[in-house]
Amino acid sequence: MPETPPAAPVSVPTSDQNEPLLSDQILAGIRSRAAGYDQANTFFSDDLEELVAAGYLRALVPTRFGGLGHTLAQTARAQTRLAAYAPATALGVNMHLIWTGVAASLYAQGDHSLDFLLEEAGRGEIFAFGVSEPGNDLVLFGSTTDAIPQPDGGYRFTGTKVFTSLSPVWTRLGTLGLDSSDPDDPAIVWAFLDRADAGIHSKDDWDTLGMRASQSQSTVLNGALARPDRVVRRLPVGPNGDPLVAGIFANFEILLSAVYTGIGQRALELAVAGAHRRTSRRNDGRTHAQDPVARWRVGELVIAMDGIYPQIDALARAVDERSFTVGPAWFAQLSGLKYRATQNAKFVVDTAVQVAGGSAFNASSELARLYRDVLAGFFHPSDADSAHATAAASALGPIDLRTS
Repeated sequence: MPETPPAAPVSVPTSDQNEPLLSDQILAGIRSRAAGYDQANTFFSDDLEELVAAGYLRALVPTRFGGLGHTLAQTARAQTRLAAYAPATALGVNMHLIWTGVAASLYAQGDHSLDFLLEEAGRGEIFAFGVSEPGNDLVLFGSTTDAIPQPDGGYRFTGTKVFTSLSPVWTRLGTLGLDSSDPDDPAIVWAFLDRADAGIHSKDDWDTLGMRASQSQSTVLNGALARPDRVVRRLPVGPNGDPLVAGIFANFEILLSAVYTGIGQRALELAVAGAHRRTSRRNDGRTHAQDPVARWRVGELVIAMDGIYPQIDALARAVDERSFTVGPAWFAQLSGLKYRATQNAKFVVDTAVQVAGGSAFNASSELARLYRDVLAGFFHPSDADSAHATAAASALGPIDLRTS
């Protein structure tokens, strides 16, 4: 029997060569801990410590605020690379990177409403997303959380947020709520909360099928206070093209797509290793790497992965270069990217399991963990229904709700 080769690395296409944000040594350590975090259902504490020390959480923060000043395209590639080593770690860090990406984008446009976020992220504060709510499929355009205006211009928030990644460690929470104090002018309020506020409680309720190390626990807000200088928007209920909303949508969809593409990248590597490892008595003891069916399957995976990298890169560069127009077509491209990337990753993992064989069915195998992790992609916005509705609206226009 031939010696089993290591998983073959699959290079991510890139149009400019930059030093990687994370060394091979750091990534190897992160991979070595991933299975243990998953099995114990614990947060990636040691990973985070190394990522912070490497400056990774400051990747998108402009240099004048103490960051590395990387572009969204560079950071998306880095997130794909990190996710190939530890998906849950990459997903958790993603939420902080999204906020810094939004703030950097606004800053580049001359909008200084989130400069405080860049300053604090540059000093080491960790930002989390307090947006998703049980039963709220309006996501950015509506809220079941009450935002109660205060005399000084601040707001108190009361409601429950779910899927709050980085729950054990975040220090700042970006959130939204509904100000219905004026029934004729309800508004969505965006603001940032401080972890030290007594009105914030994280539930210990993260016991999921996959992405376990992200520890994306529910967060209960009970009159949590956002100071006036931390209230950044008061917007109409419903879809709008405000730069904050557009920035959130773009950074969220692109960086999320990058994470799940990393899962697909690793699954392909493991499929290649599995094809070299498995032998067939039916084929005179040759490895499955020589089997036409296995080769066709691996070829399908290579084609699938080659198609998604340039899509992520193109949209990330459009954000970096401001070469897009906010509107139905842009939102359709972003939601379509997220849908394709997560569906693509699921297909690649499914097929990689077939190529690797029965060993992948073992609960301790890396492919089994990837199989569980990749399922989380279905639950992030934009989901399949939303992505298709957005794409249809960009081509057909909005649904006519008038009655005849």
